[in-house]
Amino acid sequence: MATQNPIEMDGTYPLPEAQLDRFLVKTRMGYPDPAAELRVLHGEHAGAQIADVERVSSPERIGALIAAARTVHVAPSLMQYIVSLVGHTRSMPLLRLGASPRGALGLLRASRVRAAMLGRPFVVPGDVQALAGPVLAHRVIPSATFEVSGGLASDAIDEAVAAVEAPPVDARA
Repeated sequence: MATQNPIEMDGTYPLPEAQLDRFLVKTRMGYPDPAAELRVLHGEHAGAQIADVERVSSPERIGALIAAARTVHVAPSLMQYIVSLVGHTRSMPLLRLGASPRGALGLLRASRVRAAMLGRPFVVPGDVQALAGPVLAHRVIPSATFEVSGGLASDAIDEAVAAVEAPPVDARA
């Protein structure tokens, strides 16, 4: 887990593609809501609360959850879908650099976890589609033309998801 300052801030530099590719998911936190920001002003910030942190899990429980996610079934057609989706990013004019094989592996792993979190022992196309943006957008580089026109990497991933046909849902396959 890591945090990243906006690139526009002084003293920050973009991470190289090889480093970005090693993060499973990128999410934007945004600003805190007014109530949370008020708590910060009252001294309830991370530094003041460090002694109050409570354990919510154990290494054994986390290991068991990881093992459970690995047992989630992924049909061969869905593995092919992931390969096709990631491969599509490599030929898109909107992107100067498409997603790597590590991106495909990350999308597979994240899809398994999502299915497990939703109580399913199998992955469906919706799992892959829901996670394509968070898992792949930080791994691709938009073309200069696309960026100048206001396009974002996440927009290109959305287009890839729309362009690549998902297989029918069949939990048994």
